[in-house]
Amino acid sequence: MISVLLAAVVSYLLVCVLMYATQRSQIYLPPREVDRPGATVVRLAVDGATLKIWVVPRSGPRALIYFGGNAEEVSWNLAGLAAAFPEHTLYLVNYRGYGGSTGRPTEAALLADALAVHDYVRARQPRVAVMGRSLGSGVAVFLASERPVERLVLVTPFDSFVNVARAHYWFLPVGLLLRDRYEAVRRAGAVEAPVLAIIAEKDELVPRACSEALVAAFAPGQARAVVIRGAAHNSLDLSPEYLASAADFLEGTQTDAVAGGSATGAAAP
Repeated sequence: MISVLLAAVVSYLLVCVLMYATQRSQIYLPPREVDRPGATVVRLAVDGATLKIWVVPRSGPRALIYFGGNAEEVSWNLAGLAAAFPEHTLYLVNYRGYGGSTGRPTEAALLADALAVHDYVRARQPRVAVMGRSLGSGVAVFLASERPVERLVLVTPFDSFVNVARAHYWFLPVGLLLRDRYEAVRRAGAVEAPVLAIIAEKDELVPRACSEALVAAFAPGQARAVVIRGAAHNSLDLSPEYLASAADFLEGTQTDAVAGGSATGAAAP
């Protein structure tokens, strides 16, 4: 009996060690570089790395910086975002190691890169909005807590990567194991911009409670949530309400309801 118990303890500890050693390869899933003829690309040197940023240039002072998910080549969104936000110059950021950007992704590196991208953009367009999806929502909240932004759009957002990991790896001490934590909930109080959270009703990756906890962490009345009915974490793009609600918000026409979804001052039920 003692031998069996000891073997179980050793096996559990080995699983913990393996998860700790390989965590970044599970968090970050960099896509390969793609070529899109005719698209504008800026390569921004930041602290030993070069970021590949897809740009849709527009006249005027307004800009939107977009941070994607953990397996996303952000140029997949060029057409949709360009159509949804015709008044904004778009900057779609490939993280370090993603789609032609050099370096290796870590939380510290991605957050520092976000500040550098913002400063680059604001020197060209003074009115900057930020949009972050999934992993990018953690990056976006950090940026908005450190720099002045006009508006903040969070897509399938979470309060803390630790809480998301706990939901999937409940049997592991993820609070002790995780190095990259993206504690957006701790940064929410420093954000001054209006916030829109877009939540997928059937999100199988980010628990609804994690999204609601982040929305609740902002000042009263600062954040509103739109729940896209029937949408899953990776199928949100199939719903026309997704970009329509973001476009209404960024244009400053916050509606009380969105067809096919629901909107409230906090996360919708």
